[in-house]
Amino acid sequence: MPAPTDDALIRWPASFGRRFIVFVDVEEEFDWSAPLDPGHRAVTAMRALPEAHARFAERGIGPAYMVDHPVASDAAAVDILREILADGRASLGAQLHAWVTPPYAAPAAGDSYAGNLPPALEAGKLDSLTGLLTEAFGRPPLAYRAGRYGIGPATAGLLASRGYRVESSMRARYDYRGDLGPDFTAVGSEAFRIGSLVELPLTTVFTGRLRHYGATLYSALARVPRGRGAAARAGLLQRVALTPEDMPIADALAAVRVAVEEEGQRLISFSFHSPSLVPGHTPYVRSRDDLARFWTWWARMFDLLDALGVRPAGVDDILAAADRTTG
Repeated sequence: MPAPTDDALIRWPASFGRRFIVFVDVEEEFDWSAPLDPGHRAVTAMRALPEAHARFAERGIGPAYMVDHPVASDAAAVDILREILADGRASLGAQLHAWVTPPYAAPAAGDSYAGNLPPALEAGKLDSLTGLLTEAFGRPPLAYRAGRYGIGPATAGLLASRGYRVESSMRARYDYRGDLGPDFTAVGSEAFRIGSLVELPLTTVFTGRLRHYGATLYSALARVPRGRGAAARAGLLQRVALTPEDMPIADALAAVRVAVEEEGQRLISFSFHSPSLVPGHTPYVRSRDDLARFWTWWARMFDLLDALGVRPAGVDDILAAADRTTG
């Protein structure tokens, strides 16, 4: 993915202030260490979502729930989400896990990234998911996320033609080419336009004494055995994605301070997977102690955001602000 041009970057109006959004990838449970299997469609962790939503709501936060096909096709899960969405805080979005979304085709290399699929097949899966969500919740989703950050060359056009407004599949400064996925090395954390879509990358921040050399130095360190790890341990350069999953809170807090106080970022994007709400479903939350740390991560993060004057935003807030800008 190329870097966005300057005129594509969104210049938020002054009234928008400094904001953050929390995306939740609402999805099925599966073994993250095993090959992806279309038969893995259990959604038992959904029972933990109402309590989690209440925790966010207590802090005035309405997450964007990015819902995939196994969740949207489970009646009990849909009932849970309907109750959550009824409070008016949260947003409904679509998350496309290609391997559990019909129509199906013979497996091919890299096809877990929906953007690698033939455009007609990607379109068919998108239509299947969008239609299911619209039927389940009485309105179409406006925000989209490809599972595994799997956006491709046809994705934006397919989304725009189906009425989507927000695209959130890019993980800033990450490169998945080694697994036949997309390369976001050149993409920063700032929101930008792709045609009629608002792109909201997952925020990634470089911290450390050499952070001003950021992406260039980080790429160079990849050519040095264990270079990135050594640079992080020495406090020279670290890449920090804003997620509680496998990202220590001290590192994330430092990253937010850099993003807000030094870089002047106006919109910060966080993300996590819904199965992490129950121990044992993701590599990030394997025990009750892990779950306690997960919630401590959020409490400390929200305290810092409050102190910095960074307020929560939902998808509608972001679109309203974006519609008042021209670039």
